[in-house]
Amino acid sequence: MAVLNLTEARIRDLPLGSGIHRDSQVKGLMVICHKTTKSYACQGDVRRNGRHVRTVRVKIDRVDRIGLRDARNRAKALMSQIQSGIDPTDGPDETGITLEHALEAHLSEKPHRPRTEEGYRYHLDHYLKAWRKKAVADISRQMVRDLFGDLKRKHGETTGASVMRTLRAVVNTAMRIDETLVGNPVAALHVPSTKRRKVAPLDLSVWWSDVLRLSPARRDLHISMLLTGARRSSILQVRREDVNAEKAVLTLTHMKTSDEPLQLPMGSRLAAILTRRMQSDEPLASDWLWPSVTSRSGHIEEPKEKGLPSPHEYRHHARTLYIAAGVPYAESALLLGQKLPGASGGYVHAQHLVEQLRTHAQALEDLVFAEGLKLPVAHIQDGGTIYPLGRKLISVR
Repeated sequence: MAVLNLTEARIRDLPLGSGIHRDSQVKGLMVICHKTTKSYACQGDVRRNGRHVRTVRVKIDRVDRIGLRDARNRAKALMSQIQSGIDPTDGPDETGITLEHALEAHLSEKPHRPRTEEGYRYHLDHYLKAWRKKAVADISRQMVRDLFGDLKRKHGETTGASVMRTLRAVVNTAMRIDETLVGNPVAALHVPSTKRRKVAPLDLSVWWSDVLRLSPARRDLHISMLLTGARRSSILQVRREDVNAEKAVLTLTHMKTSDEPLQLPMGSRLAAILTRRMQSDEPLASDWLWPSVTSRSGHIEEPKEKGLPSPHEYRHHARTLYIAAGVPYAESALLLGQKLPGASGGYVHAQHLVEQLRTHAQALEDLVFAEGLKLPVAHIQDGGTIYPLGRKLISVR
């Protein structure tokens, strides 16, 4: 470690990778020659009550960014702090809660779905990894803006906005824990809202033609998704025991908005379809209503078929078709497992209204199957399932 009377010229001549060179004029100032860059730093001993606490080194800046005079002035200010017993590398005492601890507190405040918790942790581990040990109070607005810009550039605006929403929620939790935190740095950022998905109108006649060409399990699944409007996870995780064919009630246990299961009344045709489906699948000895011998979970994981709606698009179509079938807003919302707005909405319990909602579920079914009546009747003689469409029958594979 050489001690030099540093000048701008001497600093330029220092070879890269040569290590540390101390300044003879300002105590603690040094130039560190790395393999690719040179930077100014200040090092000193923090002492309190005559006792050595620690030796700290603070990076000032790269030598190509500031001049020697500026570096010496900053080093003097830093050494003044160090000699007063202040560690410049320490954050203030009130910044103790880190982003990592804040996330754990956030997840423990209330139960979250496993998928939701997995998403929070994924954001912390992949996009906020460099910040996980950082004190929440040390996260500035500019840092948040810079991070959002980097995420948009590297991963797209949708991912960037999702990470910012996670960060905002976690910091809000930290603010409830630590009263010294007076503001959320994400609040200064305009986080784009999730773009509404555009769903094209559903031509039921074309839809029927496409659905009837599917394999039996896939065909029945797509019909069920339209007639229930259930979310993807709700419909795919139905077990055989959740289908009460005698009472024509389908129980959805995996709900997004509530921990309580939804007892969904089925129309006569859907009840018949699911009954035949379970009879056909009995040899598989599966607990799932939609079994799959190739998936890890044991049930169908991806119900999307080319040219047909996705599960969430079916939810849009079900809402629209409920209106077309004359079903009132509140009743269709309850059938879709949604909470009614307003204070009185909290007093309405769909599980107590199964039979009252049945006529509305039947109305949707009648509307959908009415389009099937317009299709040419084709009879396939290979043991296919018979779908009653009014007084006519369509036999399909």
